[in-house]
Amino acid sequence: MTMDSSPVCACRSSSEPNTNSGKPRFHEVLLALLAAGAWWLVYSHLEAFSKWLTYRALPLTPGSHLGAAVEFFVFEAPKVLMLLTLVVFGVGIVRSFFTPERTRRMLAGRRESVGNVLAALLGIVTPFCSCSAVPLFIGFVTTGVPLGVTFSFLISAPMVNEVALVLLFGLFGWKVAALYLGTGLLIAMIAGWTIGKLHLEGWVEDWVYKVDTGATGAGEQTGLTWRERMGLGRDAVKDIVGKVWPYVLGGIVVGAGIHGYVPENFMASIMGKSAWWSVPVAVVMGIPMYSNAAGIIPIVQALLGKGAALGTVLAFMMSVIGLSLPEAIILRKVLKIKLIAAFFGVVGGGILVVGYLFNLVM
Repeated sequence: MTMDSSPVCACRSSSEPNTNSGKPRFHEVLLALLAAGAWWLVYSHLEAFSKWLTYRALPLTPGSHLGAAVEFFVFEAPKVLMLLTLVVFGVGIVRSFFTPERTRRMLAGRRESVGNVLAALLGIVTPFCSCSAVPLFIGFVTTGVPLGVTFSFLISAPMVNEVALVLLFGLFGWKVAALYLGTGLLIAMIAGWTIGKLHLEGWVEDWVYKVDTGATGAGEQTGLTWRERMGLGRDAVKDIVGKVWPYVLGGIVVGAGIHGYVPENFMASIMGKSAWWSVPVAVVMGIPMYSNAAGIIPIVQALLGKGAALGTVLAFMMSVIGLSLPEAIILRKVLKIKLIAAFFGVVGGGILVVGYLFNLVM
């Protein structure tokens, strides 16, 4: 998929010695509480700081294009990065309980309809990144996981991105976050079920089914202490935030430009409810974009603020996160072009339905 904020790849082996006692020491708990308090103190004063820096320290004219753009950037950049750091740390801990090996065993042998639902739900919390698409696919289909169930997982893992979910909740409230979660899961379930019913196993490259995956328990993270799991959370922050922060700032720069310089009614005219063609255009625009979940959220915020319809913007975001040309190139190693086209067609069709549906009811 796109370079999203998901790539927390399980790499600790159960054979590693457990040298930690497990329970955090008193000073570690105290430091964690102090850090949480400092985080909240800074976060709660970002809006006042952005106004002071923009209109008093610089100073820029209130209401000007440049002033609006700078205020948006100064407020959103630290806010999104702080939220991202907090979420990734928590996700790193949660994912220590859901390794690819454990996920594979949970899905193998399930009835397809039940498997689609379970796979979509597991896709939210299990480690997944573009580099792991091929080995995950091989491991799933060669250990008895049906093709449709495999695709439900592969669709859900990047599309229903937990970082995007929490950022949406923090920026837009629970209703928008719930819409994103529900529709993303529904697309993953229905798309996987549809692919399974089409019986497209013949469109997988022949060599995939000949692969001997060996023991599936290698690399299983069992018996980790809480201190080790918190260490995985810190490692996730270093890895993910360290990689995606330029994309996040790039997205905020684009969002600031839209917020400050795009006329109020312009986005409404090309991405509004009245433009029937806006949803498919948004999906097509999103596919070639190489972005990540955290980087696209500020653009979504700016588009909505300028009058773009929620359904159209949601379709654009889902196509950026859930479909991409880099992902197609990676999956070409294991899938024939016909199956890649079917995958894009089914998922793209689901995103179109979501876009039109929310433009109709919201």
